[in-house]
Amino acid sequence: MSREVDSSGAFDLTVAAADAPVWIVTTLADGQRAGCLVGFSTQVSIEPRRFLVCLSKRNHTYRVAARADHLAVHLLSHESLALAHLFGSETGLELDKFEHCDWQEGPHALPILTATAGWFVGEILDHADFGDHVGFLLAPTAARPPTPDTPPLRYAAVAGLIPGNQP
Repeated sequence: MSREVDSSGAFDLTVAAADAPVWIVTTLADGQRAGCLVGFSTQVSIEPRRFLVCLSKRNHTYRVAARADHLAVHLLSHESLALAHLFGSETGLELDKFEHCDWQEGPHALPILTATAGWFVGEILDHADFGDHVGFLLAPTAARPPTPDTPPLRYAAVAGLIPGNQP
């Protein structure tokens, strides 16, 4: 017997079941640092390598990223839940998140979070409006891979976070 669920609810349950890894994006523009937890992202090309990261239009990081040339994309480990809470539940309009975590200046002066599994920096090639999010198409320019056997933090671990978005 099949379970009947409205199409929106069924879509949400199907995507959640995939339990994708979560990422933190950081950026810098006009001397202003910003960063947020990202729920929508994926590799979109093998050769050339391309990655799409989507930022909410309501998010402070989106407004900074819209003026930036590069983004840093950090893969979280299963041990990075506190970092996910900081970058997912707080807003950069009220709190300098970088005062509450370890980071260092990386390529293009971007803030690189040191307690993440791995990261890459991508040049922003294009933007696309996808509704309530804007997609940033990235070409990787620098990276630090995760150590072997480091399980990533997954969506299920952060699904209950209340976003720090501000209108």
